[in-house]
Amino acid sequence: MKRTLTVMALATTATLGLAGGASAQGKMTMYCGVQEEWCQLMVNEFKAKTGIDVAMTRKSSGEIFAQIKAEASNPKGDIWWGGTGDPHLQAAEENLTMAYNSPMMKELHPWSVSQHKTSGGKTVGIYLGALGYGYNSETLKKKGIAAPKCWADLAKPEYKGEVQVANPHASGTAYTFVATLVQLWGEDKAFDFLKKMNENVNQYTKSGAAPAQATGRGETLIGISFLHDVVTPATKGLPVVSVAPCEGTGFEIGSMSIIDGARNVEQAKKFYDWALSADAQALGAKAASFQNPSNKAAPLPKEATKMEEISLIDYDMKKYGSSAERTRLLSKWDAEIKATK
Repeated sequence: MKRTLTVMALATTATLGLAGGASAQGKMTMYCGVQEEWCQLMVNEFKAKTGIDVAMTRKSSGEIFAQIKAEASNPKGDIWWGGTGDPHLQAAEENLTMAYNSPMMKELHPWSVSQHKTSGGKTVGIYLGALGYGYNSETLKKKGIAAPKCWADLAKPEYKGEVQVANPHASGTAYTFVATLVQLWGEDKAFDFLKKMNENVNQYTKSGAAPAQATGRGETLIGISFLHDVVTPATKGLPVVSVAPCEGTGFEIGSMSIIDGARNVEQAKKFYDWALSADAQALGAKAASFQNPSNKAAPLPKEATKMEEISLIDYDMKKYGSSAERTRLLSKWDAEIKATK
């Protein structure tokens, strides 16, 4: 009886050990900062390619950053894929992510490699997207309002209750919007504008893409988003017109980072390398996401914003991706904008 129990115990221990090993070799947890459809397509294709199962959670960039920070003493995630680069840079500065030099780096555009260098190797650019807004042309016609062309137009009284933008705490898109205005006009003028525009905002959403989607559905006249998110409802036949503001605009370097202390770091590195390949980056267009990919061999979707055709500011990724500056600007937004809504 005693010998039988011992054999059973050893067998159970061996089984648990094998199960644990299989789990470590075949699973990974990803926090995804782009649209659900693209997140899921990446998960499915990566599993088909490698056999690795991926547990995926989709959130906005600011929410993912907050979650990774909260889990720092006991990380639950392995890789953070997508979303604006500013919170990725802040995570790198706060040692929430780890350095990794992928063999794919030589295949990337200089702006992607620059993101990697700025972060000390802790994040890398996976796509580029310009900030702007869209308006619903049918709603505009019904209301008899002139079409907006500039950032400054969004504070005009005729657009009262007609503008939608995300909350910059939750959304990297909205933080990029705030940082863009500060770099365009200086901080005082930028916040004066944000206070005036606040009178026209009908909702501060959690997702940066949500205002573009709401514009397409006619739930708001104007939605501030990255232009690739504005294009998406237009490709589905909805009456959305994209605007690259006349004053110039900022942009994002959508990024990817491996979480420091990841339980499945080898699987995360495999995903990282694969996600930088031209084939993986071509999946975005299949999910109706039309960013500019970072791999030089990846095709540029015909719907993507042609960066050379719009006026881009010299966006200071290092400064506005720093922990101190991002925290300071968000606190100021809370005190001067959110508190008055």
